[in-house]
Amino acid sequence: MIRVLLADDEHLIRGALAALLALEDDLLVVAEAASGPEALAMARAQRPDVAVLDLEMPGADGVSVAQTLRTDLPGCSVMIVTGHGRPGHLKRALAAGARAFLPKTVSAQRLGEIIRAVHAGDRYIDPELAADAISAGDSPLTDREAELLELAADGAPVAEIAERAALAPGTVRNYLSSAVAKLDAENRHAAVRRARERGWL
Repeated sequence: MIRVLLADDEHLIRGALAALLALEDDLLVVAEAASGPEALAMARAQRPDVAVLDLEMPGADGVSVAQTLRTDLPGCSVMIVTGHGRPGHLKRALAAGARAFLPKTVSAQRLGEIIRAVHAGDRYIDPELAADAISAGDSPLTDREAELLELAADGAPVAEIAERAALAPGTVRNYLSSAVAKLDAENRHAAVRRARERGWL
């Protein structure tokens, strides 16, 4: 029996998936979660064989949950499902140790097949998402530029970003200017939008 954790903040989708997977003889949904922190808590408590995580969840996204699980529960294979298959997300998911990356449009039967494959040690990447990721190329941003753009996303002033990042305001301005130039954006707000569209944030 393959023990499965389902994490998705959309209750209807999570409930439907759980019901459909329950029809499979060899799959057992041992936990359901609606947020990143809840997914981690459930995973630690239930120790599933496979965690099926939504990419975008409140509290912590699927990629950061995958990173933590790789350390805390190395025996748990992680699959990321997404409604927004942006190229950068795939690369981040694989770097975090995810064994599968697929769109939410996949059928329940196919999901069951992929869960079995991942549990057996295989990988699965949706071909269309893989092609998009290859054609989009890598993020031009350094880790620090991406981090500061993320901090600037909610419109925080430079002084506040500098305080949160423990950097001098001038240093923050330099990093943000560099990120804006690399993304060929008019300002940092446009740079945030462009980086998110490509899945680089």
